[in-house]
Formats: sequence, structure tokens, C-alpha cells
Amino acid sequence: MIARPEILPPSAAAIARAAELLRAGELVAFPTETVYGLGADAANQDAVESVFAAKGRPQFNPLIVHVADLEMAEQVAVFDDRARTLGHGLWAGPFTVVLPRRDDAPVSPLVSAGLDTVAVRVPGHQVAQGLLRAFDRPIAAPSANRSGGVSPTTPIHVAKDLGERVAMILAGGRCQVGLESTILDMTTDPPRLLRPGRVGRREIEGLIGPIAAPEDGDAAAPAADPTAPNAPGQLASHYAPRLPVRLNAVTVGPTEALLAFGPDRYIRGGATRLNLSPEGDLHEAAANLYAMIHRLDDPAYTAIAVMPIPERSIGFAINDRLRRAAAPRGAVRPS
Repeated sequence: MIARPEILPPSAAAIARAAELLRAGELVAFPTETVYGLGADAANQDAVESVFAAKGRPQFNPLIVHVADLEMAEQVAVFDDRARTLGHGLWAGPFTVVLPRRDDAPVSPLVSAGLDTVAVRVPGHQVAQGLLRAFDRPIAAPSANRSGGVSPTTPIHVAKDLGERVAMILAGGRCQVGLESTILDMTTDPPRLLRPGRVGRREIEGLIGPIAAPEDGDAAAPAADPTAPNAPGQLASHYAPRLPVRLNAVTVGPTEALLAFGPDRYIRGGATRLNLSPEGDLHEAAANLYAMIHRLDDPAYTAIAVMPIPERSIGFAINDRLRRAAAPRGAVRPS
């Protein structure tokens, strides 16, 4: 057991050290443009098992494989022309695609929870790219936090939640996007949006044509086996703080903390308040969401009341995370 993680700024020497730790089967937390990832050598079964153990994550919940570029992605998954179009158009960036897994993929079967599909993405963050280039192999990396909890967008969040479970934290500052990547399942016809994110439906459809999305109604239907999701982020209870979360609040109780959006002068009371974006900017709100929930998740309060967030643009992704944060603990449902 590691006494404490090395927390280092992402210099060339630190990135080289992180790659060395990955090769030794250790876990390394690193920044992406979305949230901090908990990285392991995707081909090392023991290292991947350590990811699930460190997070307390059920092994039926797949991990995302992070790769340096489309060429490395094609070593992991079977790409058709549409998938390549998405790769060329949306990578590097906050977009994940679920594809058939290659028989000879250099990835442990546990990464895919035993399924014949795999979720893969090319992160658009300089430090993540530097680590992938230095390691020169796929990295399996869920968010660097305990399973079901609030995702980390700063090194402090990682250290507080995982502590000695990780060998190193590459401290690359605050994540710019602040929400997990969009996930698109390319094994269905039409392709199905499994998790909304910064990359929106219109952007995807502009490249490959119609997809099924939660706003259609049918895309949110449960799978035949709700304990076998084919991508991360599909559990109904997820991204949750310790305090209860109350959505669409137009009032706030005296012992509640308020997570506001836009002008909040008309709401009086509350123990404290933070505003995701006083100007109503949804991208600013997304970047602030997890950091502010971390700050408000204090036993001095009885709950976190959240003002309504518009269902447009990245607001779909914000509301997806908030609904799961407010769901009963332990519930399972594909998105």
C-alpha cells in the first residue's frame, strides 16, 4: 500500500515518472479536459482490477479506454467509415464512442466488463496527451473518485477522495469542461447517445446523420439487463454528494445550501449559496458544477437545493448529472 500519492506538476520529468508507474502496474490520476481520470495500463488485468478496487466500482460497469490518437484507437476497436468520420471530426476532445472490440485488442477484458464492445476516446488535454505519448499504450481511466460520488475537477478533489489508493497525481490545475465526455454507442442503428456532454447531438448529426438521444423519449428506456451497462455513466444514482440534492428549487430552506444559476436575487434564505453562472452561461455552469457541489457538500447543511437549469445545449448534460446526483442511492438504469 502506498503511504501517500506523489502530487507533482506535469513537467516532462513528472510525466515520464507517471508512465513508469503505469508500466509497473500502479494507478496514476491525471487531468483531462473533462474531469481527472484514474489511469491504469489497460492491458494489465491486475492494474485494471486495482482501479475497480480503489473506486469501489462494480465490475459490471465498463471503463473508458483513453488513447493518443485515431491510429491507437483502431488497435482497440473496430472502426467503420462513420466511426472514423467521428474520430477525425471530434478528436481530440470530450467525446467517447462505443464500438466492437478487436479480438486482438491490447486491453484487459475487465475494461469492457466482459462485453464484446469497448468505449474509447482521445482526450483533448495537453497533459493527458503527454502521458499517453510517454506511455505509448492505451490507458483505462474512469473518473478519479470513489464510485458514485462527485467527479473530481481539481487535484485536491482526487487527493481528498482517493488518498493513498493512487500512486501519483499529475496536478494539472482545474479541468476546463468540467463534465464527463459525451458517449455515443455506434453498435446500434441508429447510433444511440448514452451520455450527454460538451459534444452535442447537432455536432454529431452534422457528421454522420440522425442518432437516437434521450430527448427523443425512447433512448432513455431501460436495457434488458440493467446490471450490464455497455458504457460508464449509465447508473441512475451517480455523481452524488453525501447530502441530498433537491432539483428545480424556487425556494430554499434555512438549513439548505443553494446552488444557483443566473440571477438568484428573488430566492431568499438558505445557509449559503454558490452561483454556477450569474450571467446564465451554461458552459461556465458546466465547468463550475462539480467544484461547487464539492464545496457545498458540508454536514453543516441538510441538503443542496439546485435552481432550474435550461434544457438546451450543454444544459442537457448538466441536468443529466444533477438528476443522477438526486436519484435514490443504489438505483441502476441505463441513460
